[in-house]
Amino acid sequence: MTPTTTSRDVRGACPHDCPDTCALVTQVDHQGVAVRVTGNPAHRHTDGALCTKVSRYTERTYHPQRLLTPLKRSGPKGSGQFEPVSWDEALDDIAQRLGAIAARDPQAILPYSYAGTMGLVQGEAMAGRFFHRLGASLLDRTICSSAGGEALVQTLGGKVGMKVEHFAQSKLILIWGSNSIGSNLHFWRLAQQAKRDGARLVCIDPRRTETADKCHEHIALRPGTDAALALALMHQLITHDWLDHGYIERHTLGWEGLRERALQWPPERAAEVCGIPVQQIVDLARAYGTTKPAAIRLNYGMQRVRGGGNAVRAIACLPALVGAWREPAGGLLLSASGFFPVQRAALQRPDLLAGRRTRTLNMSTVGNDLLRESSAEFGPKVEAVIVYNSNPVAVAPESAKVVQGFAREDLFTVVLEHFQTDTADHADYVLPATTQLEHWDIHTSYGHTDVLLNRPAIDPVGQARSNTDIFRALAARMGLDDPCFADDDLTLCRTAFDGKAVDFQQLLDQGFATLNLPEAPFADGGFPTTSGRCEFFSARLAAQGQDGLPDHLPNFEAIGSSTQFPLAMISPPARNFLNSSFVNVTSLRDIEGEPVLEIHADDAAPRGIQSGQMVRVFNARGEYRCKASVSRRARVGVVNGLGIWWRKLGPDGTNVNEVTSQHLTDMGGGPVFYDCLVEVAAA
Repeated sequence: MTPTTTSRDVRGACPHDCPDTCALVTQVDHQGVAVRVTGNPAHRHTDGALCTKVSRYTERTYHPQRLLTPLKRSGPKGSGQFEPVSWDEALDDIAQRLGAIAARDPQAILPYSYAGTMGLVQGEAMAGRFFHRLGASLLDRTICSSAGGEALVQTLGGKVGMKVEHFAQSKLILIWGSNSIGSNLHFWRLAQQAKRDGARLVCIDPRRTETADKCHEHIALRPGTDAALALALMHQLITHDWLDHGYIERHTLGWEGLRERALQWPPERAAEVCGIPVQQIVDLARAYGTTKPAAIRLNYGMQRVRGGGNAVRAIACLPALVGAWREPAGGLLLSASGFFPVQRAALQRPDLLAGRRTRTLNMSTVGNDLLRESSAEFGPKVEAVIVYNSNPVAVAPESAKVVQGFAREDLFTVVLEHFQTDTADHADYVLPATTQLEHWDIHTSYGHTDVLLNRPAIDPVGQARSNTDIFRALAARMGLDDPCFADDDLTLCRTAFDGKAVDFQQLLDQGFATLNLPEAPFADGGFPTTSGRCEFFSARLAAQGQDGLPDHLPNFEAIGSSTQFPLAMISPPARNFLNSSFVNVTSLRDIEGEPVLEIHADDAAPRGIQSGQMVRVFNARGEYRCKASVSRRARVGVVNGLGIWWRKLGPDGTNVNEVTSQHLTDMGGGPVFYDCLVEVAAA
């Protein structure tokens, strides 16, 4: 960009995996340098406020350790030893090696990506076209939200719910499995407004989070017991007749079966399973059954267990039982992403497969899959992995196997990155990617119902290139000359919607546009299910051999099932990180200090553990070391391993995922990070 004599403001969008999807304003000085990132005050959901992480985004873009040139491995895999090369040398060699593999079997090539950016363009647009045209293996992107998302589809018909702004008028808010202060700041501001107006806030979470501290009540249930609690609430709604019979009759399916199931869960039974007082369940049911409007804010922590899908299904049934959907400030919100009419096929072009059938690998079992040999059942051995928008060596479960897979000398690995992450250390080539301040993109949200456009505020730093540009260049070198590879990023932004649901000119003019939706979308039913009703009973699940009704499924590793590993461990995010992003931003890491394990005093004392002491956290899968924090934030029997630190920054080069498993959830094929038994001992 040509330097100017004055500074200017550029409108954009936060790219990170957070329901808030904030509108940004980047101040750029007369030399073309971004000097400040703030929230856009004109965007009602952002209202000028950003979290600590993103308010320091210029620190990320201009970080002294930012990757600014292509790198080629010069030492052993995992050593982090690289030498700079030119873009032409890197792209020519990558294209030649991928071409040779594709000539044998393109399914031996695996893309691996997730939500390093939530953008529709820099995420899977040009990348999807590239891998579809090759015929590479498909990736089932499950690592965060797939169990809960599938549960919403099976119950409500899609990832839909109440509009987030109406929580401000709710009179009872259940914050279920969400540390909203750290992970959903703008919802929390609405909850605080409701609280000032007399609403009661209840936090349901195994950990006493910062959010729990600010609510009227904290229900510290055991991990993986949320469905039992929801069924007991139904039991009380039925026995006390706190039901909206008209809504149930007209707008639900499967009521008699759900009624019978719920009556098997009196509060006493659920209290024993959940490890909470009976009276807490009774009081919560009374509040939910008699307070209007009542709203539930779910988040994804509670679905990262064996029965996570069933738990979300059970909770998603509750608003229909009491008719909460009738009012704008009643209902439930886990994700609003299903409201957006994104033209994904036009962006990602699955038609480029041209009828070829290719396998799908689950990203949550990458540790196993990278170690599998060719077979009739599995298909070809994975020979190449292209990683973008993700850091699997740090974030995927059962890290020891993930590391072993990426350390294979016969695995060709290319990583598109901003920094030398744990995964980049295992690459053959590392390609420097642009940050959000340097490219075009378009964003939906899973926490509100606005579309946001991101304009590039500055020229790419160093030799960084956008994901789209990198995949275009690879396509050209591999002879993939389909016209779609010529689409520029602004064209891709326009392609994301059909032009009817979203006014693109409005996006260009103000940076955001609001979907036209009813204030109470399900006041008169009209759910996006096949029946148009809230489906307590899912015929589709029954056809798959699953229980058509929601039920409590005990954890794979339930508390009390092992004398060797008696403690349950959950691994919620550290407040100043976002998954493994921002871990290398010095100012944020300084706030977090170092990897810690929160442990209750009653569990610490018999183990001779004191705060600040180094401890071993271990099970049959592995172990990692960190500092203990004897803390009221941990409930008895449950330890909290705050994550996700880069492995290389851990005391022994590991992190919390050394002990998590590759088991999958009941639906959606998601990981069970919070279904994990461990023992803790002084190091």
